[in-house]
Amino acid sequence: MMYLRDNFNFNWNGADLEIHVDDNLHAVLDDLKVVAKYAGCEISFDTEVKEDIKEYQEEEDAFEEFSKRARDIRDNHPIISEFEAFEKTLKSRMVRRLYEQQLLSAYHLCFSQNACNFSVPGAGKTSVVYGAYAYLHSLPKDDKRYVGGLLIIGPLSSFGPWESEYESCFGYSTKSTRLIGGMSKDAKDNYLYGDDPTELNLTSYQSVPSIEDGLKHFIHRNRLMVVLDEAHKIKNTDGGLQATAVMGLASYASARVVLTGTPAPNGYEDLFNLFKFIWPSKDVMRFGKAQLKSMSKSSDDSRVSSLMDNIAPYYIRVKKKDLHIPPSETVVVPVEMSEKQRDIYDMLERRYMASAQDSISSSVITDLQRAKTIRLMQAATNPALLRDPIANFIDGEGFQGFESGEERQFLDKVLSFYGNEIPAKYIKTGELCSNILNSGGKVVIWATFVKNIHLLRQYLESKGFSVKELYGATPVSVDDAEDELETREAIVKEFNDPDSSSKIIIANPFAVAESISLHKACHNAIYLERSFNAAHFMQSKDRIHRYGLKPGTKTTYYHLISEDSIDETIESRLNLKEQRMLEIIESMPIPLFDNTVEGEGLDDIKALIRDYESRAEKS
Repeated sequence: MMYLRDNFNFNWNGADLEIHVDDNLHAVLDDLKVVAKYAGCEISFDTEVKEDIKEYQEEEDAFEEFSKRARDIRDNHPIISEFEAFEKTLKSRMVRRLYEQQLLSAYHLCFSQNACNFSVPGAGKTSVVYGAYAYLHSLPKDDKRYVGGLLIIGPLSSFGPWESEYESCFGYSTKSTRLIGGMSKDAKDNYLYGDDPTELNLTSYQSVPSIEDGLKHFIHRNRLMVVLDEAHKIKNTDGGLQATAVMGLASYASARVVLTGTPAPNGYEDLFNLFKFIWPSKDVMRFGKAQLKSMSKSSDDSRVSSLMDNIAPYYIRVKKKDLHIPPSETVVVPVEMSEKQRDIYDMLERRYMASAQDSISSSVITDLQRAKTIRLMQAATNPALLRDPIANFIDGEGFQGFESGEERQFLDKVLSFYGNEIPAKYIKTGELCSNILNSGGKVVIWATFVKNIHLLRQYLESKGFSVKELYGATPVSVDDAEDELETREAIVKEFNDPDSSSKIIIANPFAVAESISLHKACHNAIYLERSFNAAHFMQSKDRIHRYGLKPGTKTTYYHLISEDSIDETIESRLNLKEQRMLEIIESMPIPLFDNTVEGEGLDDIKALIRDYESRAEKS
């Protein structure tokens, strides 16, 4: 009764329920279905119901039949003649040939026009979208399925790949418009309400709220397919500004697409907005937000199988094992610290462990503990990174208690470190780069700390290497950059050019691990340093190890590990987390992770203490 009071205008005399409908009968009936589900009863219609209710029931029956067809396609049982016609159209319009599972995924999207693709990174989700779009765009304009263009909503790093992949898929480039910060509000409005749209349009999740009304008009008028790339960014169901604005666009689109390899990183509640976006007028999940959150708390909740069955017709997912990618190789490269670096590191570690062991009984990892962990990671690669925060490091982060002489010695060693010697990891990185480039290869170097990106670049350039940087501050488009600044699109394009002189990129996995493909040009990655975040680590690996590699291609990852340091703990913890994540990815219909695969958690801190104690016993 409480739900009825909150959602309906009705009269109740104890026996009969009379509901008043002001305008949208279909919306009221949809809500009534929710009530019936909670009450454990069914809605039936009298034979003499009004015509509009009959229309509603006919629409529901049609959607049920449509869902059965979508499920059949998903299960690889399409109507052969229709699938062959679709395939023929793609062959005539695309120069790129989709592999079997891409073709099936594209056909599923083409048939439904509204679908989620949860395939793993590197499965070619962009090509799938372009395949479905190619067919829908080829239809006569008087066909209700016709799509007039594309609006991509995604991270800034995805813009370049969407533009370049269009040319790779169709054999020619198309005009595109980036509706982001470099374009004034007036220019955006003139474009959105104007008469000359480009075929490909791109905007960021952050930009949508400021142009939401214009986008609604633009999407509806031009019959656009709206694609949410890295769609887990709208998982917020608590009224977040960006998620709410993006969700408001759904009903205006001619086709709706959700793309993400991590649809439920924290719980099944993360799925709610994704399926509500593709079918805003339907309750395809048949579970509310609170129920989904409850289901996430138990891996054996009996409702999960029902949820998976409910949403099965509306999504496609290609797993890593389905791609048949040539296997990769990991080479662990031990690096011995210099005497000065060892002194600095050991002093930090002793102080860190004393405080960590005192607070390990708490289940909460504090900002202070994380800060100390970061300092250990910095010292394990390059103690020079400690120079800037040295005052806070000593006074504000709990490292008090040094004897005055020892403290002075520690400060002197940190402040003079980079001026007197090169970090051992830099030297080893240079040696690996020489070997790789001399063999005709290219290499991407992953670094956690931005200052290390800059300092390593300076070192490598002093050795005669040409090096580019990719990190958060690297401009995404010429609209956002001064003319003399290189954009990340230009850097990636040059790097991927077989004749390019640019053969080394240093990148930050936090900023550019999504949406950038380097696998056609590069088969080597060096990890200068890593954090405990397994998601970013795995995403970075996918940049060079994904579908499209030729058989026999050897992909090699080099892990630089400072001996007897936090690096060894990070290595073991990431191996464990990666194995766990892969098991989940390959076994579950929709992967459900928890926060322990991301930043440092309690188990990571405990492992760090155990490793330290083990080394102490050996010494």
